[in-house]
Amino acid sequence: MISAVIFAGGVGSRMKYSDIPKQFIEVEGKPIIIHTLEKFDNHPQIDKIVVACLENWIQILEWEIQKYNLEKVISIVKGGSNGHESIHNGLAELEKNSSKDDIVLICDGVRPMITEQLITNCIEETKKYGTAVPVTPSIDSVLESNDGVFCNKNYERNTMYITQAPQGYYMEKIMWAHDEAKKRNIDAPTSSSELLIELGEKVHLFIGERQNIKVTTPEDLYTLRSSYYYDHYKSFAKEELKFGL
Repeated sequence: MISAVIFAGGVGSRMKYSDIPKQFIEVEGKPIIIHTLEKFDNHPQIDKIVVACLENWIQILEWEIQKYNLEKVISIVKGGSNGHESIHNGLAELEKNSSKDDIVLICDGVRPMITEQLITNCIEETKKYGTAVPVTPSIDSVLESNDGVFCNKNYERNTMYITQAPQGYYMEKIMWAHDEAKKRNIDAPTSSSELLIELGEKVHLFIGERQNIKVTTPEDLYTLRSSYYYDHYKSFAKEELKFGL
């Protein structure tokens, strides 16, 4: 069985968008979280979905899920104080109705441009390697700074990659990692792949998609809206050509 944990427990402080969490900002008349969930709900290989959501927004999300008829969402749980805790809460809920050999894809709720092909690739890579993390090669040079003023170290660009989501794991492996993190008091990592690496585990990488942005800042929101506008324009242009307009 293949499941997905979608975590949407953040408040989106970097977005600075009124008092609406970034995952509930509407684009094309629909919350970003719903755009993301639809990609998993519509995927033929995904069997069930658990969402970790801001506690005060759970009721709203339930209503939105009903409205858009997302049938694979089996549960919504309270998110944590950070992404790591939200993922753990989602996995703990999913574990109740899963076996250790199940595959779970973990994804932020603010990746509405994810494609069916990327989800499929993640599933296949997980089956083959046990872990699967989509990445894109860094196109910019990467520097390290301890104070944000002076550079301490530079890195070879051709060895640098930017991680994305969804990230795929077997249920037994990722639950073990979260349990170990708790035992060892490991500070909350920003992704499950970072957690496994800190625990000394190998993580398999595969090439993701540059358009699979995580909507975090106002600039990301502009990019997302521009993309939808462009898609509509292309569709309209095709219709004009069809009718000779």
